[in-house]
Amino acid sequence: MSHSVRDHLKLDIDAYDESIRRFIPGYEAMLGAAAAAVASTRPGVALDLGAGTGGLSEALLRQDAVARVELLDVDTEMLEYARTRLEAFGDRVGFQERSFLEPLPSCDAVAASISLHHILTMADKKAFYSRVYDALPSGGVFVNADATMPAEPEAREALYRGWVDHMVASGISEPDGWRHLEQWAEEDTYFPLEAEMAAMTDVGFKTDCVWQEGPMVVVVGLR
Repeated sequence: MSHSVRDHLKLDIDAYDESIRRFIPGYEAMLGAAAAAVASTRPGVALDLGAGTGGLSEALLRQDAVARVELLDVDTEMLEYARTRLEAFGDRVGFQERSFLEPLPSCDAVAASISLHHILTMADKKAFYSRVYDALPSGGVFVNADATMPAEPEAREALYRGWVDHMVASGISEPDGWRHLEQWAEEDTYFPLEAEMAAMTDVGFKTDCVWQEGPMVVVVGLR
């Protein structure tokens, strides 16, 4: 799996942290909810899948209950940015240039933020969830913060409309907002929340949606 955020989002890495807040409704609250859900299990090692510039990892590391975070990403440029960003956390953080579709290393928690929508079919996603489940011990947790979209056309249209409204309120023109969504759709797939939770439940997780704003959700799976 090869992926470049610079190519996908059409922005410089240095601009990512500012731009993602303009793109994603409730971004800060979403990271906070995801980090709190991971910390609730007091993991020794948490994986951040598709970690990017380390925004979720930083939120995790600010939780005293999270002992160590390992960042996994195939985008070398993003990982280097994250190394600098998280330098102050010393040996509580590690970096691995690898795809989250490869076998996962041993861990107590798995988390992802705005990354798993790159898995394009529900069959592949369910297989991925099964691998996550197998990588976790009893009592381990999987937390996914990402976009979902309902199957019903009218509900989808309303959520996309709200998403563009968020971008407009953040200083992005309406035509550019719709253009961003069209560009992202070339690589991203957003499934209904119910389908995501059902797939996680089917592989063995006890599943709950703990946060939602528009299309963005934080879904927690306990093993």
